[in-house]
Amino acid sequence: MKQRVKHFLLQHGPVLLSFVVFLLVYFAGSRMYPAMQKPQVFFNLFINDASLLLVSIGMTMVILTGEGGIDLSVGGVIALVSTASAALLRAGVNPYVVIPLMIVLGIAFGAMMGWIIQYLKVQPFIATLMGLYLARGVAYIISLTSVSIADPVYKQIALTPIYLPGMENVYIYPTSLVGPVMLLVTIYLSFFTRFGRTIYAMGSNEQSAILMGLPVARTKILVYAFSGFCSALGGIVFSMSLLAGYGQFASGMELDSIAAVVIGGTALTGGVGNVIGTLFGVLIHGTIVSILQFNGTLSSWWTRIGVGLLTLVAIGIQSIYTLRQKRS
Repeated sequence: MKQRVKHFLLQHGPVLLSFVVFLLVYFAGSRMYPAMQKPQVFFNLFINDASLLLVSIGMTMVILTGEGGIDLSVGGVIALVSTASAALLRAGVNPYVVIPLMIVLGIAFGAMMGWIIQYLKVQPFIATLMGLYLARGVAYIISLTSVSIADPVYKQIALTPIYLPGMENVYIYPTSLVGPVMLLVTIYLSFFTRFGRTIYAMGSNEQSAILMGLPVARTKILVYAFSGFCSALGGIVFSMSLLAGYGQFASGMELDSIAAVVIGGTALTGGVGNVIGTLFGVLIHGTIVSILQFNGTLSSWWTRIGVGLLTLVAIGIQSIYTLRQKRS
């Protein structure tokens, strides 16, 4: 029995820890500011961090592949998608054409970076950094200023609250549901498909995965395409939430998403972690922001400080778990 408990903790300890940290941070915030105890404040975490959750889901899958896997382009893709979609809508293009087109754009952009990483042997950091600059550059070519969205479909989605049954005056928006749905889809992909098993095998040892006959090259391209897909969804959600598109949107979100993934228990070395922990990493980030908003006197940079400290702690805990796994 003890061995089973020990094995369970070694496998899922970081994710459980991120859940506990979220509970502690939220509890501390609710004690300092009783208004945080209202259910709406909790659901606001999903409303305010809808795009961050989406890009963090894609980032988790990329980091799980190991070999330095990372996607720094996510913020740039959000900016590009929001600007391009706003420009197309202003030109009179039907929104039901714009949305699939932006999704295809994100998938193609991610697949291109995956191809460069796999076949041109460019380090993921360099390739995706290039993608970040490219995406933001194209966004600024489309428009140097913010492009407002007046499309009625976007407005209806952005401004129509969905009231939760059994909870008085507690609501979310349709855009807030995209992240949780993608989370469920990614959980299925991670644990119940060959695609997910290949990702974990690559993260553990890519050469061994190749020797096992797993489709490593194809999977790596698909992982970056999946990240591009999540970023495109994040860009659509972002543009709907703000009813605008701009090349400066989501500046620094790539770093926030990496921090959320690491705080959620995913190892930067790959092969360890899952998107469930990433959800709690995003919720921790949102809770820190909420506490600062309720305080009203602290600088927003305290969010960076808090997230930075938690990231360092998470990396330290990951190192301890890695050492214990090697000993056991």
